[in-house]
Amino acid sequence: MYRFTLSAAILASAASPLWADVPAVATDIAPVHALVSQVMEGVGTPDLIVPPRSSPHGYAMRPSEARALSGADLVVWVGPLLTPWLADPLESLASSASHLALMEQPGTRVLAFREGATFETHVHGDEDHGAEEHPEKGDDHDAHGDEAHEEHDHDGHGHAGHDDAGHDAPAPDEDHDDHGHDGAHAHSGVDPHVWLDPQNGQLWLGQIAEALAELDPDNAAQYRENAAAAQTELAALEEDIAETLAPVKDRPFIVFHDAYHYFEARFDIEARGAISENDARAPGAARVSELRDLVAESGAKCVFAEPQFNPGLIAAVTEGQGTGTGTLDPLGADLEPGAALYADLLRGMAESMAACLSD
Repeated sequence: MYRFTLSAAILASAASPLWADVPAVATDIAPVHALVSQVMEGVGTPDLIVPPRSSPHGYAMRPSEARALSGADLVVWVGPLLTPWLADPLESLASSASHLALMEQPGTRVLAFREGATFETHVHGDEDHGAEEHPEKGDDHDAHGDEAHEEHDHDGHGHAGHDDAGHDAPAPDEDHDDHGHDGAHAHSGVDPHVWLDPQNGQLWLGQIAEALAELDPDNAAQYRENAAAAQTELAALEEDIAETLAPVKDRPFIVFHDAYHYFEARFDIEARGAISENDARAPGAARVSELRDLVAESGAKCVFAEPQFNPGLIAAVTEGQGTGTGTLDPLGADLEPGAALYADLLRGMAESMAACLSD
């Protein structure tokens, strides 16, 4: 937590107190940690609660991670749909901290999970997916409805400066029971993998900068400058990824689980189905049979695994079909946590897709 200098203690009653230290910031997952690291570059370093190779859907914090949470002045997290287990510790360990739930921020593009083992195809290039302009510092974009993806823009829940642990639930018409108690998240209702849309990342950089500026006015200009530079870099990366994927965007493929909808929608490249109904439970025989039929009928070029899960499931779907296999990593499991991870994660996904889907 903050430590007062003598002068700050004397001026403690002032409207804008002077802090000796930069805010202590805790983040949930590595991609969020990377975004906050970019904004705090040259000022401070955030703490990471969930290691990249651990599932965010169910995790038991180590003592050091619990201490980081309890000592935080600001907690930046995706929200309870991704990490339902974190809501209680936020109340018990970090109740005095500001909470910034990114999924609940105005302008964030939110999609629904797709149903079943096979997905209906959509023509992304002809659809309005919301805020298509690249966000400026702290801008709140009003996304437009996208019926094909059940896209939503949240209306301001989860602002920093408030204790939002009890206020950043989905809207009343959304499914409040998306997550079970076994660490898995059922694939119905709202998809929490929101960081895989780089335009969400651009938007959040500005919001993170403003949350930090409110807590640390002395470094506000640095936070905003860092956020603007990172937004520019992400906009350029988005263009590079679109160019990388353009030659293969019509090639059919299957993913391990439905974690990539945001990335697919942003870059107009559509998965045909998912092996697992969630990322903890092995698919049943009927689902595997359905997917094997899909691979054969669609001529799927590639089936993508994930670093954390059993590759044998991929073999069960692809055996004897002559289909390529690749790996997609939605969390940065094999990347070093830090400011570069978010861009490296998105770039790596695009390169993996292009490599496996190319002739």
